[in-house]
Amino acid sequence: MTPIQDGTIGSVVVVGTGLIGTSVALALRERDVRVYLADRDPAAVRLARELGAGEEWTPGATADLAVIAVPPQFVAAQLLDLQKNGAARCYTDVASVKALPVSQAEELGCDLAAFVPGHPLAGRERSGPAAARADLFLGRPWALCPTPDTSANAVRTVQELVALCGGNAVTVDAAEHDRAVAVISHAPHVTAAAVAARLAEASETALGLSGQGVRDVTRIAAGDPALWTGILSGNAVPVAEVLERVAADLAAAARSLRGHAGEGAAVSEVTDLLTRGVVGTGRIPGKHGGPARTYAVVQVVIGDRPGELARLVQAAGETGVNIEDIRLEHAPGLPLGAAELYVQPEAAAGLAEELRARGWQVP
Repeated sequence: MTPIQDGTIGSVVVVGTGLIGTSVALALRERDVRVYLADRDPAAVRLARELGAGEEWTPGATADLAVIAVPPQFVAAQLLDLQKNGAARCYTDVASVKALPVSQAEELGCDLAAFVPGHPLAGRERSGPAAARADLFLGRPWALCPTPDTSANAVRTVQELVALCGGNAVTVDAAEHDRAVAVISHAPHVTAAAVAARLAEASETALGLSGQGVRDVTRIAAGDPALWTGILSGNAVPVAEVLERVAADLAAAARSLRGHAGEGAAVSEVTDLLTRGVVGTGRIPGKHGGPARTYAVVQVVIGDRPGELARLVQAAGETGVNIEDIRLEHAPGLPLGAAELYVQPEAAAGLAEELRARGWQVP
């Protein structure tokens, strides 16, 4: 086997043309890497090709690197099949669970020296190649979980892949990775689904009163149930442990509220939970991975018309103020909404004044 030299990834085969696989392919095509596409669904490959993600792979051809973009429980079998056919010199995967594929690969007798388990911490609520974006991984952490058998050459190769896609490689143990994603991704998805499930039985009155808060809490619950069932079952124990702690907190809050019903007074157990929630939110890294910042919000009323948001962003840019984040909230039954512009606190008053002077309605 001829080792890859640093900086020489010229061809990559992507197996699995869903959201992540096709996004990897699109990112590599922008860097002039030759990409071959494979998927058990011919229609998915066809769509990915039409999007410019690469060309269909012909088994027997050898690439510098193979990216396995299939559900966690199928990674090891796919790795073994690719290695038996000499599909690439090095291999990685992008599954959101790491311990399961590694243990299964060991059991199947895969060549672990050439395999670097990986997981880009990026995604969207939508799935499939149509949702793919070349910039999906820009600035995002990309976990690499090499085993004791993984060669330094394979690690360098996959680190190069991450750099080509614009991600930030982070080396972490597979078991530690799984415990981490249980807290930051997998259990939150189940929790969001539990809240969203209440909406399935909610009255039309309740739904008509819904605002941005419930959308924020339930947004990720729109993910593909079949895909997420595979992810959760692959990381079952760590996720179950987090969910049990969340359930205990919620059960304690419910008991306290029932015990103080009708009193209208503060409930210490609930206050404690809310306070811990504020502390936890404050620990989420901020922009560029730095400390979390508290931004000021400038709310602007905008019409629900094509180009209106772009016009607002342009106006804000002309004031010289950097917009850190934007959120939109539509007014039910009205052809308008509110754009919330998140800016540095010291810039908020000046931005509001400038926008009013330009004819925008700033409450």
